[in-house]
Amino acid sequence: MSLTLRDIGFDSDETVTGLTCDSREVKPGYVFAALPGTVTDGRKYIEGAIEKGASAVLSTAGLDLPIPYLSVDNPRLAYAKMAAAFYKGQPKTLVAMTGTNGKSSTVEFLRQIWAYAGKQAACFGTLGVQAPSGYRPLAHTTPDAVALHKTLSELDSEGVTHAAMEASSHGLDQYRLDAVNVVASGFSNLTQDHFDYHPDAEDYFQAKARLFMELTPPNAPVVINVNDEYGQRLVDMCKARGQSVMQVGWSGQDIRIDEVMPRASSQIVDLVVQGKRCKIELPLAGEFQVLNAVAALGLAMVTGVEMDKAIEALEHLSGVAGRMERAGRAQDGAPIFVDFAHTEDGLDKLLRSVRPHTMGKIIVVFGCGGDRDPDKRAKMGRVAAKLADTVIVTDDNPRTEVPASIRKAVLEGCPDADEIGDRAAAIRAGIEKLGPQDCLVIAGKGHEQGQIIGTKVIPFSDVEQVKLALKELGHV
Repeated sequence: MSLTLRDIGFDSDETVTGLTCDSREVKPGYVFAALPGTVTDGRKYIEGAIEKGASAVLSTAGLDLPIPYLSVDNPRLAYAKMAAAFYKGQPKTLVAMTGTNGKSSTVEFLRQIWAYAGKQAACFGTLGVQAPSGYRPLAHTTPDAVALHKTLSELDSEGVTHAAMEASSHGLDQYRLDAVNVVASGFSNLTQDHFDYHPDAEDYFQAKARLFMELTPPNAPVVINVNDEYGQRLVDMCKARGQSVMQVGWSGQDIRIDEVMPRASSQIVDLVVQGKRCKIELPLAGEFQVLNAVAALGLAMVTGVEMDKAIEALEHLSGVAGRMERAGRAQDGAPIFVDFAHTEDGLDKLLRSVRPHTMGKIIVVFGCGGDRDPDKRAKMGRVAAKLADTVIVTDDNPRTEVPASIRKAVLEGCPDADEIGDRAAAIRAGIEKLGPQDCLVIAGKGHEQGQIIGTKVIPFSDVEQVKLALKELGHV
C-alpha cells in the first residue's frame, strides 16, 4: 500500500517515495526532515533538498516554503513516527538495552540464548545487524530513525520474532527510538562517557532513563544491573511507575552472582537464579562478561525463555567481536586481547578482568579519541598505570585534534608509560615485550575497521595488526 503525505500529517495527497534527514539522499517524492542539530542545522539544506525533488518538508515553525511543509514543536519525534508509518512491521518481541558499557555483548548474548531456545532471533547496534539471514553493518549504535525502522521492518519480513537492540544516550535524547514497540528493557551501568555531548552525569542518566520512563510501557518488564548507584536509582524509578523489575548482578535480588572462579579462557560461575543455586562454566574470560551474561539471562527469562533452558544456553555462548576478543597468541602462549574499552570504567573493568587469568605481567596499549570528552584522558592514564605492569600510550581516533596533544593529556595520568604514536608500531612493541606468562591488552577500538585521522577514515584493524605483527616477528 502506498503512503501519501496526508497519511503522515501533511495537507496533500501526493505519494511519498522516501523519507530522510540527509539532504544528500533526497530523491524526487521524498519528505525532507530539516532537523535542528548539535553539529549542523538541517534547515540550512532545505533549498538544496527542494532542488533535488523533495515533495515536502518537516521542520520547526517560521519557514515560508513553496512545497507542503509541516511545522511541529518536536520535529525529531514526528520524524520517528513518520519512519514507523513508512516502514511498517517490527519483530513482536523487541528488547532495548542501554547503559555505558556492555550493551553490544548483552544484546548478542541475548540473541544467542533466544536462538538456543529455538527462536528466530536477531540483534543490532554498534556491531551491526546479526540475524538468521546473516550479518550487515550499521552506521551508528542507535541508527537514524529511518534506518532503525527500515531495519526492524526488514527483520520482521525475514521472519525474525525476537530482536534485541542497543539504545544509546544520543539515540534516546534525539528521539530516534520513539515509535519502537519495546516489550522489555535492560540497563547495565553508567560511567563517564559522552561528556562532549551531555553537560553532566545527571543529563546523561536522564537520557538513559528515558528508555524506561517514556519508551517502555508501564506493564513491560525491565532488567537492571544494580551494581552501581544509577542502577539502584533506576530500580526505584521503575518500581514507582509500577513496572516489574528484575534485579541482577553481584547484589541482584533475582539473579545474583555468588562466586566467579577464573580459568585460562573460561570461568566457573555460581549463580542464584530466583532462589535456585546453579553452577555453570561460562566459556568467556573477564568478570564483566559475567555481568553481561546475567543481564542477557534475565532478559531472556522475562521474554519467555524457560529458566533452565536459558541457564543451559550460557554454557554455549560465544564472544563478541572486539569485546575481549583473543586476537592471537605469542609463540610461548601469551594471549593478546583486543577490546573496545574506551572509558575510565571500561578500561578499569577490562584490566581487572584479565588479572585473574594472568600469571605474569599485563601490558596495555591504548589511546583516547579526539573531539571527545577530554576529561577522561588523564583518568584513563591513571587506571592503566595502576592496573597494568607496562603501559604504551598510542593514537586511537585522533579525528581533527593534534594526536600528540591527546597523548600528552593521557600521559599526565601515566607519566612512566612508553609513547608510540603510530598504533601499528605500538601494537608490535607490545607483542615484543611479551613474556611466557604475560598478557597483552589492546584497548579502545575493538571491532573497528578504520582509524579516523583528520576527517578521513584510514583502513585499520587492531586484530589484523596483531596477526600481521605476530607473523613478522616469527610467532606464527
